Amino acid sequence: MVLLYVNILRSSRFCSLSAHLTRNYKQAGLHVKKAPFSSQISCYRTTNSVHLRSPQTAPHLLLCSNGRRACFQITPKPTSPLPSGPHFHTSAPVRALPAPLLWLLLKPLQKITAVILGRSIRKWWVALPPNRQHLMREWIRHRRWHLISGAGVAMVILALLLLTHLDESPVTGRTRLLVFSREKYMELAALTSEAYMEEFAELLVPVTDPRHQVVERLVQHLAERNKDIPEVSDVSWSVHVVQSPNVNAFVLPDGKVFMFTGMLETVADVHQLTVVLGHEMAHAVLGHSAEQASLSHVVDLLSLILLTAIWAVCPRDSLAVLGHWVQEKLSQLMFSRPYSRKLEAEADRVGLQLAAKACADVRAGPVFWQQMEIRDQLTGETTVPEWMSTHPSHRNRVTQLDRLVPQALELRESCVCPALPATDPRVVFTKSVRVMLEVAKNQGRGGPEGAHKPPLPRSPASLLTGLPAALLAQNDLYPSPNLDQEMKGQVSFIASESAVTASVPAPSEGEGSQSVGQSTS
Repeated sequence: MVLLYVNILRSSRFCSLSAHLTRNYKQAGLHVKKAPFSSQISCYRTTNSVHLRSPQTAPHLLLCSNGRRACFQITPKPTSPLPSGPHFHTSAPVRALPAPLLWLLLKPLQKITAVILGRSIRKWWVALPPNRQHLMREWIRHRRWHLISGAGVAMVILALLLLTHLDESPVTGRTRLLVFSREKYMELAALTSEAYMEEFAELLVPVTDPRHQVVERLVQHLAERNKDIPEVSDVSWSVHVVQSPNVNAFVLPDGKVFMFTGMLETVADVHQLTVVLGHEMAHAVLGHSAEQASLSHVVDLLSLILLTAIWAVCPRDSLAVLGHWVQEKLSQLMFSRPYSRKLEAEADRVGLQLAAKACADVRAGPVFWQQMEIRDQLTGETTVPEWMSTHPSHRNRVTQLDRLVPQALELRESCVCPALPATDPRVVFTKSVRVMLEVAKNQGRGGPEGAHKPPLPRSPASLLTGLPAALLAQNDLYPSPNLDQEMKGQVSFIASESAVTASVPAPSEGEGSQSVGQSTS
């Protein structure tokens, strides 16, 4: 402890010296010298010197000055020895939010700020007297070129900033804008995966279920056959089958594959399922989610300027709300939805290539979308025009895939895959649909010929009765993930013709009918 008693007489100057100094220091008339050791520190005033008596263990500190009396009683406190090595105690690291997630959280706040700013500008302008408004207009008119130049400089800076964020898309080599890096978006994908796992926790099919095993083997087969693509080999692919009638499937950027059982009941064979999985995996490989979020981010930032102008110019809030709604719809119809359709078309093309390298019959791709079109018609599902949708229409997808099939077949042949049968599943499906329409027409007439015809099924799922079971029965026929040796000989990837047979007859050259869902292998 330190007991300090200070009586300042005339001078306020003081000095700090060490008690174990053995030399005399003379600085500005001050004389300090070492005193004999004692158990008490005492000091008394002298003309221009201070005498110190200190025990050996006392701290070496002395305050003194000319014309000043100061007394210290210092009792040194024993200190425990320090540990031999350094010890650091740090707080737990705080994980920052991913940039895409932070942008999603701030997006509504940005719009609210633009609305408040625009409305404040309008109220400020209305509150100005007429002469001040006239002066403001004159000021803007005289400085219009300066304002235009400033806007031009801002646009050039923005363009340069966007040019620094250009990136080359994998596989296709297309130049694209990528504001959010793949690493940052992977962090958001991990959070999204956790959210989906919690949402579907009670609906997930067990891993021992044959349906899960079918999808698992197909995904691993696609990944193995396309491991020459870094974006495929660097991702750990995992499968989650969700018990739901929704005809849907999606793949997150971190390789989490979510397949709904409604999709498994819709596909006709393993070839169609492989094309569907290839399409969804292509979205993850190409990083479409990050690309679409980047475009949306830039469009939203530019829309804030227009939104502020709308609320500043419109004389009433009701007109501003209407203008705001029109601006959002135009932004979607002119930018977001066309770009989304472009990415879907690219995923169709790359997904067909992935399926071709996996030795699937890529001719089944157009057939699947033809089935989807018939399904929508039979179920009465509402369809919107393509220009209002985020996805291409089924018919346009069929046309595009038909155009890409020859190139995909060449790629399949170069991958040392077994030869495909001569029967084209597209021709089989077209003839089958024609027979179905004739059967429905005869039944509508009520003639005797229609009495012996099978009824028109109400949905494509009833056309493919037993197909899910047939797909599951082929689980042992799917190739294992280690394909390096298996692909040297006959690939057992394609399901046998007898295993996938539907219940609706279709015409053939010999018997006049053939199975709609029949595998072409």
